[in-house]
Amino acid sequence: MKDFETLYRLYFPDVFRYVCRLSGDSVLAEEITAETFFRALTAVKDFRGDCDIRIWLCQIAKNIYFSGRKERSRTVPLPAEELPAEIPDAEEFLAEKSDASLIRRLVHELDEPYKEVFMLRVFMETDFKTIGGLFGRSANWACVIYHRAKNKIIERIEAIGKGDETK
Repeated sequence: MKDFETLYRLYFPDVFRYVCRLSGDSVLAEEITAETFFRALTAVKDFRGDCDIRIWLCQIAKNIYFSGRKERSRTVPLPAEELPAEIPDAEEFLAEKSDASLIRRLVHELDEPYKEVFMLRVFMETDFKTIGGLFGRSANWACVIYHRAKNKIIERIEAIGKGDETK
């Protein structure tokens, strides 16, 4: 149990930061991160060690996030009269959320390995040497794949900005 406490202290910030960037919501990220470590505690005996423990934890967190997102999409929205009052600067807040949502959507539309390399680099702040090692490749390969993924996302954002949704 003491080892798990060490694991928790070491990797909680990384998993939290990853989920926070994935979801754009620090409260939700905290809940998902806590749930991640709970599930990891019950499944640690099944961890084979064929990847970095941080990657394993983030995969658990990612699965929890997307399962929850799928579940939330099935819920019925509240009637307008039950919705909370509008927050100040709501338009700006929604624009920022919309931009983040668009980028997340575009990342998830990328083919592998672009998607995974981009997510590891941006959301988990993993260095290129580690990313390359995870794929059995070099740091240079990981750097090239990351930059290609980033350029693909930028191209899509520019195409959407010009009104070309099909590009």
